[in-house]
Amino acid sequence: HLLSRGGEALAEIIGFGQSSDAFHITAPAEDGEGAFRAMASALGEAGLSPEDVDYINAHGTSTPLNDRVETLAIKRLFGPRAKEIPVSSTKSQIGHLLGAAGAAEIGAILFAFSEGLVPATVTWRNRDPECDLDYVPGTPRPGKVRVALKNSFGFGGQNAALLLRAV
Repeated sequence: HLLSRGGEALAEIIGFGQSSDAFHITAPAEDGEGAFRAMASALGEAGLSPEDVDYINAHGTSTPLNDRVETLAIKRLFGPRAKEIPVSSTKSQIGHLLGAAGAAEIGAILFAFSEGLVPATVTWRNRDPECDLDYVPGTPRPGKVRVALKNSFGFGGQNAALLLRAV
């Protein structure tokens, strides 16, 4: 529809994954299994490997339980490469928009695609030893982003991951 109107595509959704923890009404499963399954499904649907991902837009609520579990799941899926991939939380800039968070955070990914800047986690202050990835603290960083993973993990163990590619 966009192209038929003469519009310009900025990105395409190339993979989607979802899972449910069925663990607790507000807490994620502590082993990160649900988050892992959602991300792995998105990669599988896209036919890509972890090496193809340039940036992760984390669910990143800045809560000890969520951030630790999401970090664990990212490390499990990406292995040693997890520490090389920039990961940031848009919520550090705009707050948690609840049901609208994922849509707004895709805007940050489109920004990364078009501007060659990896979005920052602007409120990152204190390192947690269990959260030891590259969270792009403070300010955006130059970087070419062609494929991005977007995580959205909600209450009740609802997990979704989108894989987007710049066009």
